[in-house]
Amino acid sequence: MESKCFICPRKCGADRSVSKGVCGAGDKIKIARAAPHFWEEPCISGYGGSGAVFFSGCNMKCVYCQNYEISSGCFGGEISPERLKEIYKELISEGVHNINLVTPTHFSEEILKTLNEPLPVPVVYNTSGYDSVGTLRSFEGKIQIYIPDMKYMSASLAQKYSGAPDYPETAEKAIKEMFRQTGEFELDSEGIMKKGVIIRHLMLPGELENTLDVIDWVSSEFDNKVMFSLMSQFTPNENCKYKELQRRVTREEYEKAVDYMYLAGIENGFVQDFSSATSDYTPSFKLEGVYKSVYGGNE
Repeated sequence: MESKCFICPRKCGADRSVSKGVCGAGDKIKIARAAPHFWEEPCISGYGGSGAVFFSGCNMKCVYCQNYEISSGCFGGEISPERLKEIYKELISEGVHNINLVTPTHFSEEILKTLNEPLPVPVVYNTSGYDSVGTLRSFEGKIQIYIPDMKYMSASLAQKYSGAPDYPETAEKAIKEMFRQTGEFELDSEGIMKKGVIIRHLMLPGELENTLDVIDWVSSEFDNKVMFSLMSQFTPNENCKYKELQRRVTREEYEKAVDYMYLAGIENGFVQDFSSATSDYTPSFKLEGVYKSVYGGNE
């Protein structure tokens, strides 16, 4: 890794061999969980699960993050690129449909070392959307599926809740680059995604206008060549200081957004059961699969 880190749009310039970057990460890969995951979109989780590898740290630090324990708390265990390649093999042997790299950007240089040879399943880059185009281009040909968030179309909201006023324009450029790499989405005969982009948007309580603006952008920009996932699962975070975020999205708010999505002409996408707004959908981070050897037991 270069002595100064400019991997993501923060461009913090940290020497991560000595101190942590804005993302909270040093220069060694750190993960909190590696296991089949069944709570992604149906075309990702399917019947065999998605081989999700949850990386510790995050360059966004959203105040409402459901994975606060690993995104801001940076809980996890350090592993080598060689161990990460073993983890891919272990997950694939369990029958997962893909390898799902969750919040991988700050470890992109190390992850690239693990993708020199094609895997027998698609590789998913699952990200906040706050990515540099240059970093994404380094993954061209190695990533078959991108799952970015589009959190905000409002710079003021992005600043208030994530300290990233440049998020809207940055995420727009990043997602366009992801689409350039993959092209229009494709599913196999069983409805499992082979390649493409799924844009996710988590609704925030009281911010329906932001959601409608996101829907407008997705509809006008991609003409149903990507999938769109409208999420109602916002769960209040006790670590969040903003009172307006201490409630869930209401049924009325979500139904208005769903109706608008259909009116905007988005045909390829997903909506959630309103009961999804619960902490039950947040994975348990106990280092599952992190140190398990391919020969069984623990390293």
